[in-house]
Amino acid sequence: MTTPSRRRSTATVLVAHPSAELYGSDRVMLESVSALVDDGWDVVVAVPTDGPLLAALRERGARVEICPTPVLRKSVLRPAGMLRFLRTTASGVRHGSALIRRERPSLVYVNTITIPLWAALARVHRTPALTHVHEGEASASPLMRRILALPLFLSSTLVANSRFSVGVLEQSFRRLARRAEVVYNAVPGPARHQPVRRDLNGAVRVTYVGRLSPRKGVDVAIDALVELRSRGVEADLDLVGSVFPGYEWYEKELRDQVAAADLGSNVTFHGFVPSVWELVGSGDVVVVPSRVDEPFGNTAVEAILAGRPVIASATSGLLEATAGYSTATTVAPGNAGALADALEDTIEAWAERADAMWADTRAAEERHSVATYRRRIAEIVRRHAR
Repeated sequence: MTTPSRRRSTATVLVAHPSAELYGSDRVMLESVSALVDDGWDVVVAVPTDGPLLAALRERGARVEICPTPVLRKSVLRPAGMLRFLRTTASGVRHGSALIRRERPSLVYVNTITIPLWAALARVHRTPALTHVHEGEASASPLMRRILALPLFLSSTLVANSRFSVGVLEQSFRRLARRAEVVYNAVPGPARHQPVRRDLNGAVRVTYVGRLSPRKGVDVAIDALVELRSRGVEADLDLVGSVFPGYEWYEKELRDQVAAADLGSNVTFHGFVPSVWELVGSGDVVVVPSRVDEPFGNTAVEAILAGRPVIASATSGLLEATAGYSTATTVAPGNAGALADALEDTIEAWAERADAMWADTRAAEERHSVATYRRRIAEIVRRHAR
């Protein structure tokens, strides 16, 4: 399905993306699209389904194609999931090949390692491919890491969102790591900053933003709230995000956990929210309690850009994302007691944290400048397109 916008008589870049939502990697991809449109490219974005991302893409001047795309997820390891993956692959080969033949792009921009079919199709059609690596699965087995990394040899160049991600590639194939260029994510801040509360009267307001999934440790945040209450510390928790399709069981577990702890009046499930700034601004502290490796920590950076202290798991890219910020704290992953300790420490040192917040915000704005990101992406694409 092509958007009705008029095609321009310029060279084309085809961007392939695995979802149509508006979470962290989706928003980074929007900045990549803007970089290419501003640089004069005709940008076509292929996504597997309809969703809120499509309107945002069109607003930025891209054309959109809905094209079946097999996505590497854990469900592929199950027989039913593998069958779906193979069916989608067959359909994706047909539709993707037809799209490449029709558009004749100068480069195929594959926006994650989880959709390697697009790099393979680019190779078959003798088109340069760039894969943007947003993943860093250091906790995966060596075999699984090599399986995920192997298709990257089909790409003529790689962009990675952190040094950590490059390090994970290096553990599998040093040649891949040598080909990767690190471009830190562009992370736009809010249009208007809401000042932090000078005095924490009443309950401290804690915010979690992101997918509701076991690997993100949302249940750990709820357990930390239970721990705080046992210490006599009042706290409320806003959960901003939804589950992947097929993970509805996890949301039910979270709701059961809240009910069992009698926290119904303290924990709010907001679901997916297109713009999170109002909710982040109405809170006091942001938590990023991931259990496993994160290639980077967009949510942690967003918290700092919004002028809020952040407490994140001391893992992988989250350490890289929070380095150098005095209002960022890291704790052992999966440890509700450590998270509760950090929240209590933040409350006790609130005046100092509030005073240091705006210096951190300015530093984050400079480090994750949209203009710098767009310039780097445009330069790399220009260098490798045919």
